[in-house]
Formats: sequence, C-alpha cells, structure tokens
Amino acid sequence: MTAQDALASHRLARAREALAEADLLISAKRWNGALNRLYYALFYAARALLALKRIDSSRHSGVIALFQEQYVKPGSVPAEIARVLPQAFARRQRADYGDFAEATESDVQTLRGDVERFLDACTKVVDHA
Repeated sequence: MTAQDALASHRLARAREALAEADLLISAKRWNGALNRLYYALFYAARALLALKRIDSSRHSGVIALFQEQYVKPGSVPAEIARVLPQAFARRQRADYGDFAEATESDVQTLRGDVERFLDACTKVVDHA
C-alpha cells in the first residue's frame, strides 16, 4: 500500500466516524450538530480521493473545486451524487455561522442519505485505485 493509499483509507475512516457522530446527534435531535458532522463526512471523503492524486487545499472551497475538477468532471464520481458536497458546505456555513439559522429534521435526514451515497461512491474509487 502506498502512502497516498494509506492516507486515503485513513480519511475515509474519518468520514465514516463523522457519519457515526452525526447519527448520534440525529438520535438526540441535535440538527445543527448533525448537519455539521454530515458535512465533515463529505469533506473527509473528498479529501480521501484527493490524497490519491497527492493534491489538497487548505480551504474548504479549494477542496470542493479540486474534487469537482479531478473526480466529477472526468466521471469518476457521478455529478448527481457529488452535488451534495457544495450544497452541504453552504448549509453548514449557514447553520454554523448564521444568526437564527436552524437545520430541520427533514433537511438532516435527507442529507444523511445523500452522504451515505457519496461515501459509497468515494469508497469505490479508493478501492479501485
């Protein structure tokens, strides 16, 4: 296993851990916290794929742009699955930093399913690298 394969696997494990944390927050009806952890599950998974190409960014928007360029445009991750990453980033920004912004149960439950599909797609790319 190469160093970038090991890093990709580590980041995918962090993504799954963030998803598990989101599930705990969902069970406690802590919607903003769950939204945060769901976004980070996506973010870690995207960075897992970037590790395979030895690229990264210090900014969330940079990770999103690189992920789109390197994996969505070439078709490695379907656009309909990948769209959740920038959408969740915007939602997380509002929920974390916006005054009076509250995530809803419906939003979080929908996002949770999208996150699962995103992680599965990223896992397939890593497994076939």
